[in-house]
Parts: sequence; C-alpha cells; structure tokens
Amino acid sequence: MINNGVYILHTSLCFLENHLFRPLPCSFTFRRRFLVTASETKKKEKVVVISGPTGSGKSRLALELAKRLNGEIVSADSVQVYRGLDVGSAKPSPNERKEVPHHLVDILHPCEDYSVGKFFEDARQATRCILDNGRVPIVVGGTGLYLRWFIYGKPDVPKASPEITSEVNQELTDLQRNGDWDRAVQLVVKAGDPKAQLLAVNNWYRLRRSLEIIKVCLQFFKILISSGSPPSAFPVPYDSFREQGECNRAEGSESSDINTYGDAMEETNSSELDYQFMCFFLSSHRLDLYKSIDYRCEDMLLGRDGILSEAQWLLDEGLHPNSNSATKAIGYRQAMGYLQRCREQGGQSSVAEFYKFLFEFQKASRNFAKRQLTWFRNENIYQWLDASKPLETILNFINEAYHDWNGSLFVPEHLRMSRDVSDRREASQLKSYRTKNRHFVKGEDCSHILNWISKTQR
Repeated sequence: MINNGVYILHTSLCFLENHLFRPLPCSFTFRRRFLVTASETKKKEKVVVISGPTGSGKSRLALELAKRLNGEIVSADSVQVYRGLDVGSAKPSPNERKEVPHHLVDILHPCEDYSVGKFFEDARQATRCILDNGRVPIVVGGTGLYLRWFIYGKPDVPKASPEITSEVNQELTDLQRNGDWDRAVQLVVKAGDPKAQLLAVNNWYRLRRSLEIIKVCLQFFKILISSGSPPSAFPVPYDSFREQGECNRAEGSESSDINTYGDAMEETNSSELDYQFMCFFLSSHRLDLYKSIDYRCEDMLLGRDGILSEAQWLLDEGLHPNSNSATKAIGYRQAMGYLQRCREQGGQSSVAEFYKFLFEFQKASRNFAKRQLTWFRNENIYQWLDASKPLETILNFINEAYHDWNGSLFVPEHLRMSRDVSDRREASQLKSYRTKNRHFVKGEDCSHILNWISKTQR
C-alpha cells in the first residue's frame, strides 16, 4: 500500500492541510500562564504585534504607538507590499511614513507574487534591524498566516527543488502563453488535485503552486519511505504550541474569566519563542465593524484617485482579475472585474451595474473581516481590545504594559473585547444586517463615476 502513488499523494496532501493550513479548533481553550522567570523576561527582546479585522483602526493605533515607544512599523499586510495599491490597502500616507519608518511597504510590483515564506524572512530581518538600532519593532497587519509564522516560526517542511520548479514551468508555461486554462486545469487534476477545478479562471499562480505542491509531496514521502521517518519528523512550530495547550486544556477552568497574557498559551516556556511577543487584537462589536467597513468601501470610490483608478492601472499593466496575489486582493478583484466588463461594453456602465459592484465589494470586505475574526479568535496569544474605546486610553494601556512588562499582562475589563458574539440580540441583528450607504444612495450619486468610466474605459 505504501508504494501506491495515489495513497502517498493523498496522505501527503492531508498532512499539509492538517498541519500547515488549518486554523486552531475553537474547542482549544488555553487558561494557564507562560512559565516565564524574571531573568528570562529580561533576556528576551520585546516585539509588539497589533492585528485586527479590516477597518478596525489598527494602523492608526500602531502609528501613534510607534511615536510613543520610539518604534518602527513592520507591515504584515499582503497587499501593502505592492506599489500603486494604496487606496484599497489603506496604505500609510507618505507623511505618516516620514514620521515613522515603515518596513515591507511598496517593495514589489503588482505583477510579482509574494508568499508567507518570503514575508517570514523579510519581517524577521526587519525586526532584527530595528532592534539592533535600539528601537521597538511594531508588527501590524491582518494577514493571519503571516503573523502566525512570524511569531511561532517557519514550518520545517521540504521545499520545492529547482528541478521541480523547472518541471512545473515546463508543463504550464506554454499552456499559459496560449491561454489554454481548461487544459492546464485538467493536467493538475490528473496529477492529483481535483480542487484545481474550483480555482478562479486564469489564477495561474495558484494552479502552478498546486502542481508544485503535488510534486513536493511525492518527493517528501519518498524521503520518508527511504529514511523510515514518520511525517512528524518534520515539525510545524505552531502545532507544538497548540498541542501543549491541548494536553492541559481541562485544567485552570476556575480562572476562565481572567484575561491575562499568561492565558494566551498553556504552560508554554517562552524560551521556545524567539522574542517576548506582546500581541493585541483590536476589534469592535460586529455590527459597528460592518457599518465601518461599508462606509470605508464607499470612501475608496470617492475622488479621482480612488480604487477604480488603481484597478484601471492594473488592467493597463496587462494583469487580469484574480490572476495573481495582487489582483486577488479584495477590492481590486471586484474593481478590476467591474472595469473589465465596462470595457467590453465600450466604456459603458448602468447605475444598476455600479451598485452591483459596490454591493459585491462591501460584502466581500465584510466576509473577509468575519474570516479574520474567526482566525484570530483561535490565536490565543492575542489580547483582544475594544476598538470603540478612546485611542488615547488604548495607547496608554499598551505603553504602560510595554514598560512594566514582567511576563504577564492583565487587561482591564473596560478595555476587553469579547472574542464571540455577545448575545442573541446581537446575533439576530447580524443576520438581518443590511448595508446603508451614506455617499451612494440614489442613482445620481454615482453619475460622476459613470462619466469617468465613459471617458476612460473605451
């Protein structure tokens, strides 16, 4: 059975899915404290991590905190790495970047892809440089997997060899050049990934990665078979922390209402992490968050240099919606698709078509925020803070916590944000939520955008 290629591939894919990409199950509740001695705490360099759903205000918080702590910001945003994608990624302004140095912003052209592995290397290098310069690293962003790897380390699994990369390129390059998407998908399906059929059309990056992973997995299990090693011989750092919590999750239930940094991970020796991470997740009540997101999407469409102008530039660069990392980004994917349809219609758009695009943009943004909340709800190293509280109050708390750090952190009740929907009423309101725009309400409210489209998208 071991020699059966299908079995090997299925097992290897299951290993990757189960150990690299799944979020932490909700049933894991970590209650006990880090085993951190005072001497260990002093030896460890401190790194502040601030995350939160889209539109929560985390970037503003990080900026003001950096001013107080003599810090520099490392962006953990998978879109801010791209030049020209400013509005849709809510990128810090040039003036803000002059006030506080920012890292991993505007480092790539949108035609280039960026991976979590590359982020890990870049972010760790930036962090080291900031600390060596005597300043405080403040890592801010909402890309969950980026932050997980940054904190816990890069999974130690086999990488694609140059031979595999070359082999994949040979198999797919001609198909991509000829625009033969369907044939390329069938090639990957036959290789062992039926889910390739579910990929968005012309998402060549994901299709290429799928075929590469299949070949890496086969290579990976050949190594295991020849060496006699089980899959666990290749550890995933995050899993080791999670499993420690799983072993002890039944203990400490009496302190379930106490919100301290020690609750974040269960009996985990801090020496296993490279730094003393102080992690905060900024959020507000879901209903308020959804309203804020809807308004934010509207704001991105105002003015001449909004997200539609940036989407136009991407199309003019020869990129297609959902074709690579940059064009998959929420907002850009919808805007590019909308403008592409307008071009196919000779630079025309009806009011209904515009509002359909806006609705899809807002809905995708809210759904993304919901996924972020689900992901970080299970990342127990984070302390959840109420974004509705005055910024000054939150800043004072984090600033004092940083300077008074002794291995544990108590969040006062008035600053805490619940990780879950608080009551049935809120749950009912969320189910019945309907967008209420403040800028785009009537048909004539989008006339300037339709005029712009008729002049520029022919």
